[in-house]
Amino acid sequence: MTDTRFSSAIHTLIMIAGSKVPLTSEQIANSVGTNASYIRKLTALLNKGDIIKGRPGTGGFSLCVAPDSLTLYAIYQAIYDTSRIHIFDIHQNSNDKCIVGKHIKPVLTKAFCSIEEKAEEELKKQTLSGLMDMITKK
Repeated sequence: MTDTRFSSAIHTLIMIAGSKVPLTSEQIANSVGTNASYIRKLTALLNKGDIIKGRPGTGGFSLCVAPDSLTLYAIYQAIYDTSRIHIFDIHQNSNDKCIVGKHIKPVLTKAFCSIEEKAEEELKKQTLSGLMDMITKK
């Protein structure tokens, strides 16, 4: 099962940033292809992360951060409420009597941390504005 909160949040933010008027969760949901309740859950996280602000009722949402300074890493942190990128989990019940089972956790931890650090670095380089520019060029 995949988690699409991150891509849905980016889609939402691009919609908000590109609109001249505040957008409602219903309008955003129509573009994302989901329901307004799901968008409200995402926007609550983005609001808590000081990325957007919402207006009560049908007032819509607006950005609190300029798109050229809003990194994908900041969006990731708001959506997942974590201080680090976490892509992979490691199974916890390996058999210590097996040579692989005994050593797999520390080996995978080191490998996965390296991959996650690289992902974090890349997300810090990418901005919402950069993605908006790519969409405009399409």
